[in-house]
Amino acid sequence: MMAIIGNSGGLRHGSKRIISRTFYYLLQSLMHCRRQQYHLAMVMFSFLTPEVCEELFTPMPPHAELALNGVEVFMNASGSHHQLRKLDIRLRAFIGATHSRGGVYMYSNHQGCDGGRLYYDGCSCVVVNGDVVAQGSQFSIKDVELVVAQIDLDAVASLRGSISSFQGQASCKKKISSVLVPFKLCQSFNLQMSLSSPLKIRYHSPEEEIAFGPACWLWDYLRRSGASGFLLPLSGGADSSSVAAIVGCMCQLAVREIENGDEQVKADAIRIGHYTDGQFPTNSKEFAKRIFYTVFMGSENSSEATKTRAKVLADEIGSWHLDVSIDGVVSALLSLFQTLTGKRPHYKVDGGSNIENLGLQNIQARIRMVLAFMLASLLPWVHSKPGFYLVLGSSNVDEGLRGYLTKYDCSSADINPIGSISKIDLRAFLKWAAIHLGFPSLAEVEAAPPTAELEPIRANYSQLDEVDMGMAYEELSVYGRLRKIFRCGPVSMFKNLCYKWGGNRTPLEAAEKVKHFFKYYSINRHKMTVLTPSYHAESYSPEDNRFDLRQFLYNARWPYQFRKIDELARDLDGDKVAITKSTDQEKVGVSVTTDGGMGVVAAGSGDPRAGF
Repeated sequence: MMAIIGNSGGLRHGSKRIISRTFYYLLQSLMHCRRQQYHLAMVMFSFLTPEVCEELFTPMPPHAELALNGVEVFMNASGSHHQLRKLDIRLRAFIGATHSRGGVYMYSNHQGCDGGRLYYDGCSCVVVNGDVVAQGSQFSIKDVELVVAQIDLDAVASLRGSISSFQGQASCKKKISSVLVPFKLCQSFNLQMSLSSPLKIRYHSPEEEIAFGPACWLWDYLRRSGASGFLLPLSGGADSSSVAAIVGCMCQLAVREIENGDEQVKADAIRIGHYTDGQFPTNSKEFAKRIFYTVFMGSENSSEATKTRAKVLADEIGSWHLDVSIDGVVSALLSLFQTLTGKRPHYKVDGGSNIENLGLQNIQARIRMVLAFMLASLLPWVHSKPGFYLVLGSSNVDEGLRGYLTKYDCSSADINPIGSISKIDLRAFLKWAAIHLGFPSLAEVEAAPPTAELEPIRANYSQLDEVDMGMAYEELSVYGRLRKIFRCGPVSMFKNLCYKWGGNRTPLEAAEKVKHFFKYYSINRHKMTVLTPSYHAESYSPEDNRFDLRQFLYNARWPYQFRKIDELARDLDGDKVAITKSTDQEKVGVSVTTDGGMGVVAAGSGDPRAGF
């Protein structure tokens, strides 16, 4: 039997080939789908049934019952979006569907941007008796992809015949309705046709997922929006440098597909880059120069190191780079404020209050947002280019969760490719991209301590993000998973962190950290209502437009919850480490790591590799 998975361009409407009326209508409707590279499937088979997307992951999936009714081939027309480390969960479901009961599972999925925050990551595959025999790409900017496998249905019958429990359960099942069609689809025995063998499953590392997923999403968004390119405020820090590297990766993918003969990608690139006289992109840096502006918006608080890093990275990628000072605009606004009020604010290091200090930082941040949008709309005109440029944001998921951003600063943009990616994952990506994308300056960017550079640098003071936030980025990832995925409030989060951190932190320390987080989480929750639409890569995105529908007004004092936490901490002898490795634990082989024990909820909450 030959199994073919592809998009609608690889199919025909011949009804003789389609046994299931339900699947026939499903195919008919999907033949008219838009560019999401829907991998439809048509197969030469004996007994087939369709499953649709989520049905595979339900407690009682249809294929379990249908297999006992003799169904040999299952087809899943899915719309499953990308999420970091999610592919293994999906593949385990396909493998499990046929491993213990036999069968052929043909999975087909969207691939591309759906016009929103999600990217559907393809990876169509064919699984036979628990073995993957064909697997499509997970990330691609192609419009069409076919995955072909040649399989022997006798292998299904053989496996089922060898499982006595399967035969016993099948004999008791009520027969389902079926449609018989007098049409021979399986080919006769032929040595000229080789059968597909089990493959080693191909997985991308999280760093590769961060590179290719958002890059493909950006390409789809760019070509469908009618824009002529992107503009990015490039500070030389980890977040904006990650976004720049992703755009550079997008340019590399486009040029590679053009070299491989993809005419659709070539046509899109010619239109977006405004090539004429038969020219088209042949070099990713030259292509980036046409479609990518980067701007370093420095101030008196910016260091020479970040300015240099931004310039070097822009040169490596090939972007059209600008260096702008915003001091004149800041000074003009402060003079206007002084004229209106008779007062001039000062930074905290110069004797100002916290309110003055924060106000001065916010002025710089918001000026950068206004300047970014002005440049995105007018620079094409300056360079005699038609169209407009999209402004890219560069705030990460952890800063959004904590609210460590200025409302309507450079986190406000048209789209944001890293808005649901953690700082920890981004730093790992920078190390990877320095080598594999050919942007070596990213290694220096990753090694630099994160800083907003919104306050003056003094001999005895330098602004650092984690000091400003009062928490580490590693801790923010833990808080985010516990808050969103495990639905923890202050008290339940404290209890679980007592397990998680019990080996090296006291209950009082855990209590103070939880209260500190929830204070700023609630104060800044309103910022989530205006977050830039972001590529969805993590299930703990705090954005309230789609992924976190909690309220945005909280009592930041949390009086009952914080009082309860204090009571629990006192009852636990809060100034002592709660969990130690006892002799009894050693006898039975129970291990207590430096992270302490794990509550049911806390298990996996701090490890991105856990796959949530």
